[in-house]
Amino acid sequence: MVRILIPPTLRRLCGGEDTLQLRARSVGELIGQLHTRYHGVRDRLCDDQGRIRGSVLVYVNDEDIRFLQSQGTPLKPGDEVSIIPAYAGG
Repeated sequence: MVRILIPPTLRRLCGGEDTLQLRARSVGELIGQLHTRYHGVRDRLCDDQGRIRGSVLVYVNDEDIRFLQSQGTPLKPGDEVSIIPAYAGG
């Protein structure tokens, strides 16, 4: 199982959960499973082409997937995935 840390902004869509456990072989598969279980999550994470939005950061075991294989980043049991909405402001 992979442990997913759910940010406060997505918890309402995920039944109020702050962490979830899923079986997934890649970040893309994990997002698909989140979408199947919690409709609306993928729309918050991905653009119309299915790519993770620039305003969303995803880390696997504290490594930014933008510097790995993006949504193709492989996952294995025991991995921890953090979803972090990036906020701009000033």
